[in-house]
Amino acid sequence: MRRLLLYLCCIVFLTAADTAEERIAWNDSYKLTWADFKGTPRSGNVYVASTSSGLSFSYGFKTINGQPTSDFTYEVTAYFYPQNSWYDPTRVSPRVLQHEQTHFDITELHARLLRMRIAEFNFTTNVKEELDALYDQVERERRAMQSQYDLESDHSVIRDREAAWVARVQEMLKQSEAWSQ
Repeated sequence: MRRLLLYLCCIVFLTAADTAEERIAWNDSYKLTWADFKGTPRSGNVYVASTSSGLSFSYGFKTINGQPTSDFTYEVTAYFYPQNSWYDPTRVSPRVLQHEQTHFDITELHARLLRMRIAEFNFTTNVKEELDALYDQVERERRAMQSQYDLESDHSVIRDREAAWVARVQEMLKQSEAWSQ
């Protein structure tokens, strides 16, 4: 009887404020390698690997008579946090690494979504509150998509669903290319 190996992962959600540690900005030409995962797994963990990624979001604006000026600037970056990401070298495979890369790609997808929403938003005099609300909404959507990805692919165990998710995320990245940095 063949033994089915389960490839599981978990994902940790961090924002830039959560860590001052090393981080890797998402880049279309760079794909994660196992060398990027520098954290240590807890003993007895059921997961094979864990990706820690999040959105860094900063902004600045000036107001005149309570109205924002055209000096409004913002930056949104998707980061991978090596010290908080880990893997069990005895249980991983290239397929698991692809699964973890897709988690990072989902974070980039939401960085693009936030950039788009900020660019298209009609701000009032409550710029800070509106920006924070946009960020909070996108962050909730990002976390939900990350969880849905793991749920539907069973953490990469269900190969056809995993492949469908990878293709879906790649297509979404292609469609949102206008909002990449």
